[in-house]
Amino acid sequence: MGTCEVVDDCVKRKQSWDDFVAWEPCTGFMQSSWWSDFMASTGWDHFGMVLRDRGTIVGGATIWRWAYDAEHCFYFVPEGPVLMQADAIADQAQVFQAFMGFIDEKRRHDTCVVSHLRIEPPWERLPAFVHEFCEVGEYFHVPRDTLLIDLKLSDTDILSQMKSKGRYNVGVARKHGVSIVEDTSERGVLDFCQMQNEMCERKEIKGHGLDYFQRLIPLLARMGHGAVYFAEYHGIRLAAAVVIIFGNVATYLYGASRATHRNVMAPYLLHFHIMQEAKARGCEIYDLFGISPQHEGQNGWTSFSEFKRKLGGREMSWVPSLDHVYDSGAYAHYQESLQAKQNASVGLLSNSVFPITERT
Repeated sequence: MGTCEVVDDCVKRKQSWDDFVAWEPCTGFMQSSWWSDFMASTGWDHFGMVLRDRGTIVGGATIWRWAYDAEHCFYFVPEGPVLMQADAIADQAQVFQAFMGFIDEKRRHDTCVVSHLRIEPPWERLPAFVHEFCEVGEYFHVPRDTLLIDLKLSDTDILSQMKSKGRYNVGVARKHGVSIVEDTSERGVLDFCQMQNEMCERKEIKGHGLDYFQRLIPLLARMGHGAVYFAEYHGIRLAAAVVIIFGNVATYLYGASRATHRNVMAPYLLHFHIMQEAKARGCEIYDLFGISPQHEGQNGWTSFSEFKRKLGGREMSWVPSLDHVYDSGAYAHYQESLQAKQNASVGLLSNSVFPITERT
């Protein structure tokens, strides 16, 4: 590999970066420029870098920046950094080294003290060239355990790979006449938020407000990157899911449900329909985006993890969230402030920026 050229992100490079990210297997939609632009509307700053070898993109990252007080911030790379799947591990090592050098230069010119860099790549194992990072056991943004359903299968085989109870419940929903609709209109946004609010109050968890989804759902519809689906029974919307489509992966990001008519098993048919729709759009994977590991005891994730496992799929565990600490005093201050927010936020499934609410 030749010398990597580091290029700051700009508008004219966004499309080429998104095209690169969409088809790299070890990353996801959170590394796209459009998702970072969306997150900017929720309070995150961001900047980017692209690594090229003789004009060809070989890696890079979209880096989010969060100022947790007036003088301190940290950098965060969800589902990244992105390393092209090269034949030689030395090539990936060179890309990662260039990435770390870019971050180091950025932080030296930051107006705030940068306490740490956090990365959350979807890697099954940690490469030897990634060192001087500490594992983050509890606070993460992208789930470290998930279920991936193979959409290359036929519809019959997708049903067959489900747990027997999940497959049975799809049939129950069909017998009750449950129907699935896609609705990204203003009504759809309002219905989803109302349903989610009801669920959050019922389960004592925290969800996003109306303003968040009024920005997100129309954006997904406008860019063709997803939609919100509803399961209806006798005209009543019982369950809903916000799904993102990026590259060949459909991701179940947010969900909501009502406590009524649970006997008709609407969520099961909802997700089977989403799998069919995603497959028709060329997706090969349905990512259920977050489960509790089998070895863990009862926790806030248990009920929706049990639900998801009934849909089948292959369980994947990614490496832990990883922090590279630049300033130990500032990092201790960050941990203290985060713990204070956790103590004040009863019912959260994870930290204050974790985007998932319970989905059953």
